[in-house]
Amino acid sequence: MLIIPGQPGKEPCESRNQISRRDLLRVGGSGMMGMGLGTMLQLQEAAASSNEGGGPGWAKAKSVILIFLQGGPSHLDLWDPKENVPDNVKSVFQPISTKLPGVQFTELLPNLAQQNDKFTMIRSMSYTPKGLFNHTAAIYQMLTGYTTDKVSPSGQLEPPSPKDFPNFGSNIIRIQPPQVPMLPFVMLPRPLQESNVVGKAGTAGFLGRAYDPYYLFPPGDDMDMNKMDRISVDDLKLRPDVFTSRLQRRASLRDTINQGMPQLNKAVEDYKLDKYYSRALDLVISGRARDAFSLDQESDAVRDKYGRNTFGQSLLLARRLVEAGTRVVEVVWPKVANSNNHSWDVHSGLTNRLKNQSAPMFDQGLASLISDLYDRGTLDETLVVAVGEFGRSPQRGVSTSGNSNSDDGRDHWPYCYTSLLAGAGMKRGYVHGESDKTGSSPRKDPVHPRELLATIYHSFGINPETIVYNHLNQPRELVKAQAVTKLMG
Repeated sequence: MLIIPGQPGKEPCESRNQISRRDLLRVGGSGMMGMGLGTMLQLQEAAASSNEGGGPGWAKAKSVILIFLQGGPSHLDLWDPKENVPDNVKSVFQPISTKLPGVQFTELLPNLAQQNDKFTMIRSMSYTPKGLFNHTAAIYQMLTGYTTDKVSPSGQLEPPSPKDFPNFGSNIIRIQPPQVPMLPFVMLPRPLQESNVVGKAGTAGFLGRAYDPYYLFPPGDDMDMNKMDRISVDDLKLRPDVFTSRLQRRASLRDTINQGMPQLNKAVEDYKLDKYYSRALDLVISGRARDAFSLDQESDAVRDKYGRNTFGQSLLLARRLVEAGTRVVEVVWPKVANSNNHSWDVHSGLTNRLKNQSAPMFDQGLASLISDLYDRGTLDETLVVAVGEFGRSPQRGVSTSGNSNSDDGRDHWPYCYTSLLAGAGMKRGYVHGESDKTGSSPRKDPVHPRELLATIYHSFGINPETIVYNHLNQPRELVKAQAVTKLMG
């Protein structure tokens, strides 16, 4: 019987996928079939990397910028306003027309209203929570596709663990690493957080730390709007005493030694054991990442267009990173969930916080990113996604999660909210789904967060049901859902 060493669906370089003595004996017996170990390993890798798929939008994306609006923005007060509803449901902000006939936003989004002919909106994001009224658990579901193991009534969870499911970006860069010497996955400008739980859903989890994002968290508190001017990438610089030529000579010597290995070890080169060393070396030598981080290479006019604040400059940096070859950029809203000021978690002070703090930054920054990518001709291959972990309650001043809410505040609401997708095969000027009269639930075409993740994988040419193996060596799908291909042209 022909048995390929290792296990299906795993990366050849994973430690738990090493060749056992039994595997080698089986391969040795395959010589009569004209197959050597190298051929066998090539077959294994081909089998592991094969992906069935196709259809609208398949493999259109080369990179993704996910703008994660942690805190849960109010769909009713931004881009799904309602008329002829009770006063405690109706937004305090006036509706305005957009580029699409019959589609209204509120006055808080004048710039996006003039760009919505370039993107798709889902007005029917929805899920029924199982202990997911709190931010951290909902964030975990949105970014990994799985619910957490432990959720307490207070909403506080265990800190990040090597047993966690991977962030979607970690899955993407494992399957489709960049083809140029560039950071594969960057998260900025602050970690995911609710109260004292920091970083949950923001790691590679059981895939291992090799697939963690590069965390770019400049110093400064959440109200510091100039923190992006203090970006430090010292770990991407060569030490003063190690010149580029010296480093390259070391790599050349290492390659020479490898070439002299016995035949068996030489065959195991198909495992690509050295690929991470080579990529790290190329990254440092090329300077590509350091150049991408240099926002001062942009004109003052461009920086002003995005907004001279943490969010706007983060989006500008995201554009520079994907153009330099980064596969995944996750821009986390620069104010922690479960907090005040420009957080989207508006249990109170909604009118002032949305009008004077969060909405202007969001509207200016995101509209500029979409128009900039469009003008530069890169929107067709760059997927832009903006989504929070949930929306806000239709009725102001009503508790839905155990939190207290003022008359000028809305509580958590996972049953209906809005997301945005642009580029990489997504339809332009399209509104998918519809919320009911009060924005309480989808009237048609509900989309679960898992389906949104499946759509992102699909756009990269990755089957959402591709198998990965967790820390217990158990097979798990990337996400248990199918892509919503109606979103794609």
